[in-house]
Amino acid sequence: MKKTIACLLLLAHAAKLPAQTASIPEPKHKFIVIAHRGDHVEVPENTIAAYENGIKNGVDYVEIDLRTSKDSVLVIMHDATVDRMTNGKGKISELTYEEIRKLKVVDKRRDSTKTYPVPSFEEVLKTCRNKIYIYLDFKDASVQQSYDMIKKFGMEKQVIVYINTPFQYQEWRRLVPSMPVMLSLPENIKNEDELKNFLAKYPLELLDGDYSDYTAAMVKAADAEGKTTWPDIQSPNEDRNWDKALELGFKGLQTDHPKALIEYLQKKGLR
Repeated sequence: MKKTIACLLLLAHAAKLPAQTASIPEPKHKFIVIAHRGDHVEVPENTIAAYENGIKNGVDYVEIDLRTSKDSVLVIMHDATVDRMTNGKGKISELTYEEIRKLKVVDKRRDSTKTYPVPSFEEVLKTCRNKIYIYLDFKDASVQQSYDMIKKFGMEKQVIVYINTPFQYQEWRRLVPSMPVMLSLPENIKNEDELKNFLAKYPLELLDGDYSDYTAAMVKAADAEGKTTWPDIQSPNEDRNWDKALELGFKGLQTDHPKALIEYLQKKGLR
């Protein structure tokens, strides 16, 4: 589960940040489905194939993890190292883009002989532009470099950014106040009054966290404040919890099973 560092709150309050002007991308469905690391049920996570599957299956957003190579190329990988997902070893930050491109992503779950390249951010933008929105998990990258790439493809209104550190928050708000940002629900917030107080102090557009961190009253309070709440529900057996999430009042979820979740929502007339 992703959690925002506590000092982020202090930094956001202390910093003289631009007034909130951001708006989230125009919704295409009543209920938003976010494919965690792409639609990776049949292919490895964070590959172009996973993003293409998300497009094919009608997903609203693909969540991607942005990192930077040794020679300052923006690439996609959840982990700080390539060890888990590829046939190589080493930290992304210590490998050149050429070295990373020589590696192969392997579907180790199926012992498959089929391999995939590690995608660059530019390739992902080319793939997703005007087809699917991007949920950018901002792991380790330059804000200015990332936004320049987004602008290059005219995707300023097709991206939201998940913040992981206080510095990232400050830089996105300072350099690109029009970019919608998402924070995880702080651990100390347990009810609707605490949530209202938090939202009154800190500028953001979207809330994340695990779906079980919320009560129905908290979701309703966020809605009343004009804040979008799309929590995580991804797990091998997450379908057991979809009804619970709907009962809480969410209008979007991040999932490891996007196609199945969409079919479930359609049967309920929610999509």
